[in-house]
Amino acid sequence: MRRFLPLVSLVLALSLIGVPLALAASSSGLAPVSGSGSNRSPAAPFAEAISTVTGIAISPLLGTGAYGAYQWWSAKTDTARAALPWYAQIRFWLPALLVVGLCAAKDAFGAVLPPGWKKPLDVLETIENKFSGLIAAGAVVPLTMAAMSKVLVGSADAGQSSMVSSGLAMLSLGSIDLSWLLNILTVPFGVAIFVVVWMASHAINVLILLSPWGAIDAALKSVRTGLLGLVALSATMNPWLGAGLSLVIIIVAYFSAGWSFRLTIFGTIFCWDFFTLRRKRFSPRGNDNKMFAGGNLPGVPPRTYGRLLLQSTGNYEFSYRPWMWLPVRTAPVPATTDTLTVGKGLFFSSIITEGAGTLFLLPPRYHGHEEEIARTYQMSGGVRDAGLRKAWSAMQELFGGSAAKTQMV
Repeated sequence: MRRFLPLVSLVLALSLIGVPLALAASSSGLAPVSGSGSNRSPAAPFAEAISTVTGIAISPLLGTGAYGAYQWWSAKTDTARAALPWYAQIRFWLPALLVVGLCAAKDAFGAVLPPGWKKPLDVLETIENKFSGLIAAGAVVPLTMAAMSKVLVGSADAGQSSMVSSGLAMLSLGSIDLSWLLNILTVPFGVAIFVVVWMASHAINVLILLSPWGAIDAALKSVRTGLLGLVALSATMNPWLGAGLSLVIIIVAYFSAGWSFRLTIFGTIFCWDFFTLRRKRFSPRGNDNKMFAGGNLPGVPPRTYGRLLLQSTGNYEFSYRPWMWLPVRTAPVPATTDTLTVGKGLFFSSIITEGAGTLFLLPPRYHGHEEEIARTYQMSGGVRDAGLRKAWSAMQELFGGSAAKTQMV
């Protein structure tokens, strides 16, 4: 039964929003509203808002800048443009789109640069994605959903007025006025959609941090930009087509939220450690140090944040809290002191074993402290080069240089 709980929660949440919307649409007289030469459903603003929120969540800076530029371009007079929200002013959307262009150029040139050269810029872009996502969730999305609610309620009021004037409002559905409930639900609902989709999209930035090759980075970015373009194109062709595609994206993002959340936490800690140079003021503990689970720890999702403990019996144990706040869980580590090694990377290191691959990922704060970690956990394998550092040593050997020696405790 527990595995069906996410699906039940999703259906319940959609029902809580769908019922007031259906009643709001019914209260508008069940008649289409004409506009732009075509018939439009009274609930069409809701479909447009869902597409807009989903598009902004996929790429906050690009989505907000493009949406603001569209509103600015659609305004016909200087007075109308002056009344637009701040994100639709040229002083915001033009610099925003320029930053997006610089990021695209970075990814294009990064595909041909040596591994690791553009990694600091990837960290900067990850931080930008976090800040732009925070701004969009706190300002742009609430404004968008509030405007949608105002249009929808306005169409409902117009429908009621037409029924009264025609003498058909003797027992009007408008007597069941749930517009207040619609106003309360739309903004939190829009923010919730944004957060779920943004986490899934932000995971791409974190995957780029983990990827050593620029070509992979460019491919990931192209997929995300293409998806954003598809949502915008489908919403332009038909608001309900855009809403349908957005709903598919929302459902996929909802069921991958755990994976996205763990990547978001990983990226946040990675960027904080990297730019604050935390390794210079950090010292590993004598035991029970914080780190991320790798992809080969049985029973633990990859990149789960927790603590590694060396027990008095010589066995290892990893403890963590699902979603960072649920009750603590523990998992035995299938390794011994004789099989573990610290793999020293260029930006972050890992704990590996010959039989099971990468067991743990160490945040950047541990960079330069690998030997202490090996001593703390009594790893007989010591410290060895790994990742980009190992690739650089191999390249030095290839061209006749002296490779970095393997460090042993």
